[in-house]
Amino acid sequence: MLSLFSPPSSRSPAAVNDHRLRPVREADAPALLDAFRSAPDMARQGTVTTLDQANEQLAWLREKHRRAIAIVDGANTLVGLVTISIDEENRAGWFFYWLHAAHRGQGLAARAAATVADHALTPSADGGWGLERLELGHRANNPASGTVARAAGFVHEGTERGKFLIDGERLDVLTYGRLVADPRPTVAGLPWHP
Repeated sequence: MLSLFSPPSSRSPAAVNDHRLRPVREADAPALLDAFRSAPDMARQGTVTTLDQANEQLAWLREKHRRAIAIVDGANTLVGLVTISIDEENRAGWFFYWLHAAHRGQGLAARAAATVADHALTPSADGGWGLERLELGHRANNPASGTVARAAGFVHEGTERGKFLIDGERLDVLTYGRLVADPRPTVAGLPWHP
């Protein structure tokens, strides 16, 4: 059985600008709403335009088969998210991440994704979540997301041609995977704060 949250005991270097990781909380609704309002591209992450929708999104993120980890600033305010939807039967997970627009370009998503992926792929006996495969996909016209994926140790596995229809245009999706046997990334992680 996977634990809901168990911070890793290693790979926790000092945070840049005091950013760290913790589980999402119900109290994160206002910050979540602010993040979704921070840039038009956040609409691809879900529909969150009101506080009620932010609360609904948080409830969805906190469902039993998900691990939703907040990236927080020095004031413990959510500024980003790394989430894994768990397929326990196959010991696999669908991985996704996003950042408030004001916090992009600092390497936070890569550091957070690397930390969470490492923890997810650590055996349960060693305090991790015991997964053996993680996968993700991003629009081909979003190279920053690919940079995050590669920095977090994900390997490009293929292209799903014309997968998304956005504003009348078919867009390719690049798919990535990371196996438990793959080398760990060299990017410094973010510390965990329960």
